[in-house]
Amino acid sequence: MAKRVGVDKWIFFTTLLLVVAGLVMVFSASAVVAQERYNSPYGFVIRQALWAVVGIFTMIVLSRVDYSRYNTPRFIYPALTITTLLLVVVLFFRDSHHTHRWIRFGSFSFQPSEIAKPVIILFLAWFLSTRLDQMRDWRNTLLRAAMMPVVFMLLIVKQPDLGTSLVVAGVSAMMLILAGMEWKYLFLALAAAAPPLAALLFWVPWRRARMLAFMHPDLDPQGAGFHINQSLIAVGTGGLTGRGYMEGMQKLFYLPEAHTDFIYANIAEELGLIGAVLILTLFVVLGYRGLRTAYRSTDPFARLTAFGITTAILLQAFFNISVVLSLLPTKGIPLPFISSGGTSLFFTLAGIGILLNISKKVD
Repeated sequence: MAKRVGVDKWIFFTTLLLVVAGLVMVFSASAVVAQERYNSPYGFVIRQALWAVVGIFTMIVLSRVDYSRYNTPRFIYPALTITTLLLVVVLFFRDSHHTHRWIRFGSFSFQPSEIAKPVIILFLAWFLSTRLDQMRDWRNTLLRAAMMPVVFMLLIVKQPDLGTSLVVAGVSAMMLILAGMEWKYLFLALAAAAPPLAALLFWVPWRRARMLAFMHPDLDPQGAGFHINQSLIAVGTGGLTGRGYMEGMQKLFYLPEAHTDFIYANIAEELGLIGAVLILTLFVVLGYRGLRTAYRSTDPFARLTAFGITTAILLQAFFNISVVLSLLPTKGIPLPFISSGGTSLFFTLAGIGILLNISKKVD
């Protein structure tokens, strides 16, 4: 079989387009807030641009590192240990908005939960790639494979960050299915997870308020339903072509987190349906080429890794856009490459670097 000489150019250039689009929209969505907070409209976009430069450099470097280097206990065990320690340590750092998601050193901060996603993907790819013929063994294969994702999920929920925990769960489940796990085990896991998930959603007051706001957004438009109502106003007023770049109104202290969790609403308002669909199309192209790389890989580790990286990006994009359009309850999941957030951008680009290296080995 002929092998590709270079990386998948569709993945590479689609990623760059998404990063550039993210920088452009972060500036538009954050300029007013940055001016008030930092006395400069460039406060958020400069930070995002720095992370983008470092992330793209890392992506290019990792695209040249043979992916098989990660397929060894010498890499996997330290990665799991360090990530677990970071997820524990972050709980002792000063909280922000009643959460413990960031480890801070002066002006520098990062989210350990963003590290957890690529680490769990590489762990599952390593663990499952040599056990593809043992996927019926629930005790020695499925249970052992699920242990680390469950540990990461519990620590992330403790922060609390249910959204990222659900992403870890979703990616882990899809990788297990790809590896050959029978669907009945997935249904059993869902049945076991349903009671604690219901408790997290309906017994925690602020999550219960979000669920009620999702089901009845007009009951408390100035309270629990404020986020989603303002998001829908932004999307609805954008029309076909939008108000125009930098002309959005909802970002002017109406739409909360306009440069992070709800940046897609700002895109829809300023660039309209056309701009929103273009961004969505870029994710579809990236997803198609990533899954194509996965299914054309003959190495089980490469196939699982490529599949995990691609599905993690697509799942986060699906969650974020669904929240903006009120198809899912509000949860703090950034839109990959687009939302302001350095840790998310860096590790997503690092994952793309690994995916690019895998793409070199397929036809």
